[in-house]
Amino acid sequence: MREQVTISHEEANRQKTIIHRLSKKIKDSGLTYFITTLGCQMNVHDSEKLKGILEEIGYIPSDKEESADFVIYNTCCVRENAELKVYGRLGYLKNIKKERPGMLIALCGCMMQQDTVVQKLKKSFKHIDLVFGTHNLYKIAELIETRLETGETIFDIWTEHGDIVEDLPSIRKHSFKASINIMYGCNNFCSYCIVPYVRGRERSRTPDDIINEIKVLATEGVVEIMLLGQNVNSYGSNLDDKITFATLLAQIEKIKGIERIRFMTSHPKDLSDELIAVIAQSTKICDQLHLPFQSGSSTVLDQMNRKYTKEHYLQLVDKVKKACPNIALSTDIIVGFPGESEEDFEDTLKVVEEVGYDFAYTFIYSKRTGTPAAIMADQIPEDISKERFNKLLKLVNAIAYEKSIAHIGKVVDVLIEEVNQQNPLLVSGRLSNNHLVHLTGGQELIGKILPVKIINAKSFYLMGELV
Repeated sequence: MREQVTISHEEANRQKTIIHRLSKKIKDSGLTYFITTLGCQMNVHDSEKLKGILEEIGYIPSDKEESADFVIYNTCCVRENAELKVYGRLGYLKNIKKERPGMLIALCGCMMQQDTVVQKLKKSFKHIDLVFGTHNLYKIAELIETRLETGETIFDIWTEHGDIVEDLPSIRKHSFKASINIMYGCNNFCSYCIVPYVRGRERSRTPDDIINEIKVLATEGVVEIMLLGQNVNSYGSNLDDKITFATLLAQIEKIKGIERIRFMTSHPKDLSDELIAVIAQSTKICDQLHLPFQSGSSTVLDQMNRKYTKEHYLQLVDKVKKACPNIALSTDIIVGFPGESEEDFEDTLKVVEEVGYDFAYTFIYSKRTGTPAAIMADQIPEDISKERFNKLLKLVNAIAYEKSIAHIGKVVDVLIEEVNQQNPLLVSGRLSNNHLVHLTGGQELIGKILPVKIINAKSFYLMGELV
C-alpha cells in the first residue's frame, strides 16, 4: 500500500511562530552551528532545511566543529562505517563539551530511527542534547526551545510519519541549483536495505505542489533542479489522481527558466517505455541516468529482492542507449552479498564491461541489523569481499577513464558551479552528463551555462577552456 502526502500548512505556520520566538533570544548572540551530513542526496537536502531554520533562528555557520555552539549530525544507516563514524565523533565531542558545557549536540536522520541506536545513545552518550529522526526534522526549532527551557535531553523519535511540513526556510549550497523532494519513503524492501524501515512507506507529493515549488525556484534564478525520491520511477502511483513520473517530467519541462532537470534514484523494475521516451524527447532532462543494478547475477538479485533479472536489466539498458545515444549511465554495485559465488561475481564484472558505465558507485556488502540479508547463510568473509571489490574498482576506473578521454576535442555546455577548491585560478562545473570539468576562470562565471572545449581528461574529471 502506498500513501499520499498530506501537506500541513497549519503545522508550518506553528513552526514559523516558534522560529520567530526563538530568534528573539538567539539573534545577534553570536552563537554558531556546524552540521555534518552523512548519506544520500535526500540527507543533503534535509540538511539544507536544517541550515535554513537555524539561520532564521539566528545561528551563524561555523567552519570548525570543535568551536561551534551547536553541533548536528544528520546521520545515515545504510552502511556500518557511517554509524561507527558518528559514535567516534560523539566520543570525541564528550571531552570538548566538558570544557564548553554550553555546547549543544544533536543527532537526527535515518540512524536515529533504529531502536538499538537510541538505546545505545541513552546508555553510553549522555552528553547529547537532542535526538530526532527522519519524520519530524521540521521540528528542530521546537526541540531546541524545549531543550533550552527544560535543560533535559530530548528524544523525539516518531515510528511513523505524520503530515509533510513544507514552506520552511532552506539554505542551498548554490543559488542556481536546487533539490526537490517529489516523494518520500520506499516500498521495495531490498533484503540488504534498512531504508524502508527508517524512511517509511512511499508517499508522493501532488504534482501541483511540486510544480509550484519549482516555479518559485525558477523566479529565484535556479536553472538546474534535482528531483529526489528513493524510487522516482514509482512516483504518483499512490495519488488519488493517478499520474506517472514521465508525465510529471513533461510538465516540469514547460517551466520557464529551468534549463536542466536531473532525478534520482531510478529503480530498474519501474523504468517504463514511457519514461525512456520522455527522456529521449526532452531538451532539458540531463544526459545522465542513474540505474543501480547492484549485482550481475540473477540468483543474487533474487536474494536481494530486486525484482528483476540480469537479462531484464540489460534489455532496459539497450532500450535506453538506442533511444538516448549520448546518455551517460551510472550505477550502484554491491560485492560480497551473502551467498555470492565467484561465478556470481564474474557475472557482475561482465555486466560492467557490457554496459560501460561513466560512473559506478561500488560498495562492499554491509550487514544491517533488522534486514533479511543480515541473517542469511553464507556470509562472505571480509578478505574475499575486499579482493572482489578491488578487482571491480580497477575495472570501473578503467572504463571511467575511457569515457572521460572520449570528451577530448568536443565543445560542450558546462554549468559553472564554484571556484575550484584546490586552485583558485580555476572554476569547476558539470556537463549535462554529470562529468566534472575544471577550467580557467573567475567568480563571475558561476551560475552560467557556457560552451567549453575539453582539452584533457583524467578518470574522474575533465580539463577545458572557454570557447
